[in-house]
Amino acid sequence: MSGDALVFYSPVDDANDWREALSAELPDLDIRVDPDVGDPADIRYALVWLPPKGFFHRFPNLKLVTNLGAGVDALVRRDDLVPVQFSRLSDTGMISMMTSYIVYTVTRYARDMHIFERAKRRGEWEYVHPRPLSSISVGVLGLGELGSPAAAMLAKMGYDVSGWSRSEKSIEGVRSLTGRAGLETILAESEILVSLLPHTLDLDGVLGADELALMPHGAKFINASRAAIVDEAALIAALNSGAIAEATLDVFSVEPLPSDHPYWQLENVFITPHMASVTVPALAARDVAESIRRVRAGKPPLHEIDPARGY
Repeated sequence: MSGDALVFYSPVDDANDWREALSAELPDLDIRVDPDVGDPADIRYALVWLPPKGFFHRFPNLKLVTNLGAGVDALVRRDDLVPVQFSRLSDTGMISMMTSYIVYTVTRYARDMHIFERAKRRGEWEYVHPRPLSSISVGVLGLGELGSPAAAMLAKMGYDVSGWSRSEKSIEGVRSLTGRAGLETILAESEILVSLLPHTLDLDGVLGADELALMPHGAKFINASRAAIVDEAALIAALNSGAIAEATLDVFSVEPLPSDHPYWQLENVFITPHMASVTVPALAARDVAESIRRVRAGKPPLHEIDPARGY
């Protein structure tokens, strides 16, 4: 209806899929796909992923911004937003995808699949005797909406799992650590380290050269959160020296990853194109619609975030 419209923007998501899913939940919602926004004054809601600089300046009556994903760093510390409410997606499909990615990448190292992959390319039969999962220590940095289920699943599989977060968490089978001392402990003890941290100001570059040097020699590192969490130059140096034996990286400071980037030349780096977890419109539209209903009724949206904290 006029005066109560939603604008959709994403460089990677299918607008038609979202239009269909949202229309099934809210038939009265006027859905407009950028740049065809009509009268900008009609826009009350925005469903976006990585909106460009200045994107929101056009919409003076905006009430709710929903992020097409769990990471909201592209929506905080902006100068083009009037005071609005923020929410992020948290659908079961996205959580399942991230959990499956973490289980796969951790298990790929735990079961030495990276060694067998290289042996296959050489045409050699190389046997490595399997180790019990309980003997493999896995550290999960970030125990939020995505990190907690992943850590819990790894623990259920039998891994020795520890997690680090801002506040202490209670997750069956997972030791919870906090603070600087907790970070140093989990770095020093983790044979496989997984980052699912949000990108906030206090976590920018939290894994620098000093922190990476705390990890056991030959440790493995998996980053499915944000590239800015880790000092890229320090990570490349550690990978070249063997201090960190292997890395699986799904996020990068520039995407797509440039063809001349050093990561491409490192045999011990497994690269995935920022696809560890994606949103499934048919599952997530229900939450988006409910947030809009709540805002219409003067209530907070689902999965509301605090821009000051960044999550």
